[in-house]
Amino acid sequence: MHSCVRNVTVLALCAFAAQAADKTYKPGEYDLFNEVTKDLVANNFTKAITDLDAWKAKYAETDYEGDRDVLYMKAYMGSKQFKKALDLAAGVMPKIDTLFADPKDGPGLELQILFNATVATPQVPDPTPEELSAGEQAAKKLLAFDRRPQGLTDEQWTKLKSDVQAPAKAALLYAAMLPGNKAMTKQPRDCAAAEPAYTKALQEHPDAAAISYNLATALSCLHKNAEAIYEYQRAAVIDPTLGGTADPAKIKQTADAAYTKVHGSDEGLAELKEKVKQSPLPPADFTIKTASQLANEKEAQFEQSYPQLALWMKIKGALSDTNGEQYFESQLKNSAVPQLRGVVVESKPACRGKELLVAVPVPNQPKGPAEIALKLDKPLAGKVEPGAEIHWEGVPSAFTASPFLLTMDTEVAKVQGLKTTPCGAAPAHRPVTKKKR
Repeated sequence: MHSCVRNVTVLALCAFAAQAADKTYKPGEYDLFNEVTKDLVANNFTKAITDLDAWKAKYAETDYEGDRDVLYMKAYMGSKQFKKALDLAAGVMPKIDTLFADPKDGPGLELQILFNATVATPQVPDPTPEELSAGEQAAKKLLAFDRRPQGLTDEQWTKLKSDVQAPAKAALLYAAMLPGNKAMTKQPRDCAAAEPAYTKALQEHPDAAAISYNLATALSCLHKNAEAIYEYQRAAVIDPTLGGTADPAKIKQTADAAYTKVHGSDEGLAELKEKVKQSPLPPADFTIKTASQLANEKEAQFEQSYPQLALWMKIKGALSDTNGEQYFESQLKNSAVPQLRGVVVESKPACRGKELLVAVPVPNQPKGPAEIALKLDKPLAGKVEPGAEIHWEGVPSAFTASPFLLTMDTEVAKVQGLKTTPCGAAPAHRPVTKKKR
């Protein structure tokens, strides 16, 4: 048999010679072979399979077993019977090295088996373990294939080896992702099984953005939000097309939205985009603070910096609620309140006052109206300077929601920071004198 292998990416039919030095057709066998080749040239794949079955039935043992397998593979691929192509590969792969050992025709025939099995693998949605294993073996062998078929120039051989890389890698990626994909397409989805399956696949294919994205989906399903965000971002950063299967704008939008939804803003997002480039999986201690965690931290820091103001804001918040009056009557009225802080707005009366109206300003915000009225146990000694910051302890005794005002009873001795000035003496009365006439 002479070699006439062409570029396997176009699945060209290789013409077979009638006889080779180490192969012999049995009587009548060549006629069956010739009929199959005519079927394939005419793209009559269904008839080719029928004629191949007839050949195999009459001549189960033949010197042309490998040649016949190649023809079967062409017929199955041409008729889009990809599962049968993988079944054939499962039977061929264990003996492929000996079946195509002939240095003359063997490389070209083996290459066609490997290439077609590789291309068939992603086309079978639910392969058996044997079929999947055959597809993986074929793809790995195709990636490393280095037996140049006769008749190819250096340039043609270099191009051919380059052309088979993409389908081989696609088949291996499909095989790696299949367990996770099957878990995620169950009804209901089995996210718990998908997570380790995708994790294993990502460890085998660390640069596969599609695996990162699918793993993120499974992690999100399991409410592992930080890890999911990491994988969404990694997919969006290393290849937002997911291997040419997705809209990059949508993938990036999904990844960024996942982050801001959990974190509450895009603060720290730029740093995360750099971090995900370093590893396909997040570090063991990786975390993303949620919006509620950040709010709690901010509140705790505020309480530490402004304890008195924080206490008042809690009291005011409860009083301003729809059940504010009930809260006042049941929990606040006649109960001692720890020290508060505020700014004097005015004294009533202005001189020797017995009531102080107090505002409680928030840092970096304009001072609002009076919110607290302090009823003093005795008149002040003088006139209070408005704007003075004071601290006090007291007992709430009255409350009005509109306008908002909490009245507290306190003692002058418990009010710190008061600044008073003498009220001043009353003007002297001059005696009235009569004008002289």
